[in-house]
Amino acid sequence: MKLLRRTAAPLAALAIAASTLFAPSAEAATLTPAAVNGGVPVATVTQGAKPGTELHWRDKIANNPRAVEMWAYSPSMNRDVPLAVLKASNPGRPTIYMLNGGDGGEGAANWLAQTDIFEFYADKDVNVVIPMAGKFSYYTDWVQENANLGGKQMWETFLVKELPGPLEATLQASNKRAIAGMSMSATTSLLLPEHYPGFYDAAASFSGCAATNSPMEREFVRITLQRGGAHPDQMWGPIGSPTALYNDALINADKLRGTALYVSNASGTPGVYDNLANPRLAHANPLVGSITVANVQVQGGAIEAATNFCTHNLRAKLDSLGIPADWNFRPSGTHSWGYWQDDLRGSWATFNRALNS
Repeated sequence: MKLLRRTAAPLAALAIAASTLFAPSAEAATLTPAAVNGGVPVATVTQGAKPGTELHWRDKIANNPRAVEMWAYSPSMNRDVPLAVLKASNPGRPTIYMLNGGDGGEGAANWLAQTDIFEFYADKDVNVVIPMAGKFSYYTDWVQENANLGGKQMWETFLVKELPGPLEATLQASNKRAIAGMSMSATTSLLLPEHYPGFYDAAASFSGCAATNSPMEREFVRITLQRGGAHPDQMWGPIGSPTALYNDALINADKLRGTALYVSNASGTPGVYDNLANPRLAHANPLVGSITVANVQVQGGAIEAATNFCTHNLRAKLDSLGIPADWNFRPSGTHSWGYWQDDLRGSWATFNRALNS
């Protein structure tokens, strides 16, 4: 991996991974949950399994004394949202919101099933919150309802205005927070800090596309949403509409100033996790393993090459604005979980600097 601390274009890249440890912190977040709430009803948060529900990930937290299942009722969506939560060891600690990718955690492609996220953060003394719902929603507020996705999609309202106040009070958390996402939600993890400057101390975007409002990037969004029986116009309206422009993280990149940033992307060429030596395939049937590797190399390679293009455009924009970020451009690798698990480790220096300064 090559980790580069970028400040502005004229400085070029410092090819020393350790440089992130000595980089200056971004300004601390100043907004409280009450300050961004805007008068909307807040979520009702409860801890423990909801009667009558079955969740495929319960076994992933069953033996962790600090990991709990929580539920938050969203007034704007009129639905209960399950949360996987790792509690900090002590009160008064920061909170990291980790967003899942396309299936929102409702399937098997989520942080709990695919990574060691709670084990990694166990000694970091932070609260980690993973919403385990929101498939194909981009975790944003939609302009139209979609029956295939359960009706109203008001995820930005939920994640920013409804949830943090009661949840962070329940966790006895501090007013320091970060947000991170991969693939689909890597866009969201940039948009929410842009929409609410001063609310997040840090943000991380793994293998995502900041731009969403030009024809090519809008096609990337369409491909994701069609898996959920939805269309980008239902989410943000047509290209060029006020809502579509508002939700283009490249256009609004200037609003990331003051937020500590970690941004990663691989090249799309096969890397260390894209072969049969991948430990994730150790117990797989050889034929299944071979098919998996082939799919990852072809489909995952193509997707990662596309997000790599997007991420280089984001770097150029932030450099032109003089906004620093910690960039991790891998010379190889595909759109797959082994690399995003590595990003948990890679982003920690950025988060630690912002949350514990």
